[in-house]
Amino acid sequence: MSVNKVILIGNVGKDPDVRHLDRNVAVANLVLATTERAYTLQNGTQVPERTEWHNVVLWGGLAEVAEKYVHKGDRIYIEGKIRTNTYEDQNGIRRYRTEILAESMEMLSSRATGAPAVENTPSGVPF
Repeated sequence: MSVNKVILIGNVGKDPDVRHLDRNVAVANLVLATTERAYTLQNGTQVPERTEWHNVVLWGGLAEVAEKYVHKGDRIYIEGKIRTNTYEDQNGIRRYRTEILAESMEMLSSRATGAPAVENTPSGVPF
């Protein structure tokens, strides 16, 4: 048995980029920052704050909610799974892009009180 599950709580780095594909299926891409706070070890060594940036992809209803309610700086909760794509750039060099395919999202920012918590249905996720 294997499990591919990701849970993230972080801040949106920029407004979502939303596109509408064939049959008006929406797809949104956003970047989410998660930050580990700085701390000091028992021996006095200081470990600095560290921010990790995550590429998040939302499909269907999740993308539509993101388009209406998600903005740069908002705090959101994402559940999903990790997917890594490979591609060749214009110079023929193989590149990798790791994404989080969101399966559910919840708005945590106070200004988004009207935004619903949303889960994708299996038919809304193309994988």
